Amino acid sequence: MDVGADEFEQSLPLLQELVAGADFVGLDIEFTGLRSNLSQPQQISLFDLPSEWYLKTRQSVQQFTICQIGLSMFSSIEGESNKYVAHSCNFFLFPTTFGILDSEFSFQASSVQFLNQYGFDYNKFLKNGIPYMNEEQEKKIKHSILRGNWRVRSSLDKDQIKVVINKVTQWLDLAEEGDQMTLPGITGFQAFEVQLVLRQALPNIWTVLKEEGVIVKKVSQPQRWYLEHASCDQVSCWKEQILLSARGFSVFFQMLVKAQKPLVGHNMMMDLLHLHEKFFRPLPESYDQFKQNIHSLFPVLIDTKNVTKDIWKELRFPRVSNLSEVYEVLSSNLNPTKDSGPVIIHARQCKKYAETKCPHEAAYDAFLCGSVLLKVAHLLLQRVHGSGAVHEPAFPQYLDVLAPYVNQVNLIRAGVPKINFSGPDYPSIRPPVLILTVKKWPGVSEHQVYREFQNLCKFDVRRFTRSQFLLLTNKFKDARSVLKEYRSHPTLQVSLYRSWRHSPNITCLLQVCSIVTTWAMIAFLLGRPMP
Repeated sequence: MDVGADEFEQSLPLLQELVAGADFVGLDIEFTGLRSNLSQPQQISLFDLPSEWYLKTRQSVQQFTICQIGLSMFSSIEGESNKYVAHSCNFFLFPTTFGILDSEFSFQASSVQFLNQYGFDYNKFLKNGIPYMNEEQEKKIKHSILRGNWRVRSSLDKDQIKVVINKVTQWLDLAEEGDQMTLPGITGFQAFEVQLVLRQALPNIWTVLKEEGVIVKKVSQPQRWYLEHASCDQVSCWKEQILLSARGFSVFFQMLVKAQKPLVGHNMMMDLLHLHEKFFRPLPESYDQFKQNIHSLFPVLIDTKNVTKDIWKELRFPRVSNLSEVYEVLSSNLNPTKDSGPVIIHARQCKKYAETKCPHEAAYDAFLCGSVLLKVAHLLLQRVHGSGAVHEPAFPQYLDVLAPYVNQVNLIRAGVPKINFSGPDYPSIRPPVLILTVKKWPGVSEHQVYREFQNLCKFDVRRFTRSQFLLLTNKFKDARSVLKEYRSHPTLQVSLYRSWRHSPNITCLLQVCSIVTTWAMIAFLLGRPMP
């Protein structure tokens, strides 16, 4: 189900009901870009501590925006054994442009091409995107509205407003009292603004917002006075409606937070960063504060990328490169619990996904996330209890076997493989750091070193000294291969990095200690009496 600005407010009661009744919610987000083309020191690296990775990525999150959010609400069907129904929704988003709010964001050409390849509808994003704002932006706009100066900069172009006023004025000259006209194509909080402008400019009209557009009616002065003082049309009531419309998707985000349902994604770290920045608060400089905030918003996070990595190794499933392939393997006969696993059906309004695969459409990928979670959880449950031990598993039992993976979110290209949102991060289990000593190659750069090894394997490279470089990979076999090939190389000698041996600070300290010891020995010998 696709939801744009035109349908959003009418859909809110149903969406709230679906979230409240869900066992968990699948999530996927599409962006206008992923990572800025930063200079070499600002690019993410396997050398990065989680806090360093966060600060580098934070810049990209602030530069790009969300163009589509997919949510899939999974609910167990009452009276049906291990059967779930998925309500999947696509939300096209566009930043709020209202009053003093006018966001800036970038497009990354590769991201645009990627989404276009999979049929992304940029017209819905640009023309019918649901507005949104974070708490800091909401405070600013609420302050402006309450003070009565909320139209600091019109959300509609001034020329468009003039056209509307002229059109209505020309109609008024010929209209009789009680006649009405329709201004089509004006929706959302912009419709409130048009009505306020018209009411202020023309004392003998009244306006009403309906499905077909803004209805303008010619009225007498007594009728106008009566309508202005009707309880349902007070200015204070309008201000609340304006704020509600301007907040847009942020209203539903708060519903999602309040429901406290388990949130499921696949490689969901970027999704969490954008959720925080766009709907909660600007990302803090403190990495620890970011973790605390996310944990308070979503106490139960499950990253299917993190869960499936362990299962794949144990069951020796074929290698996969994306979420769709993970789903296909788990749905095939390669899965030993395929026939006994949970049954998942699509809700009536989401039958499209039962008939068509739509990779990288956010709602479809959100559905895949939830489906993968249920299938993997069933595998884990069977491994713990054995086949037949749990006849009719319920979702709380699945959560129990998933406990080791809860709040462990996969991290791409960093010093640790995952982030723990409910406690301290785990130590690195990456391969050891290697040190390359270069001989007879003056002026060699990090990029040249990278190219030297790229045919054999991929390393992150960091200059250590004038003639030494640190090498780091996320594959143990690559580290072993390079050690074997280059241990005795005439110009490029590779060995294991040992801090006590290679660290300049420790080497300097050892040299100082050696000098002090030597002088102390000399002084001792010189100070001894002659026999």
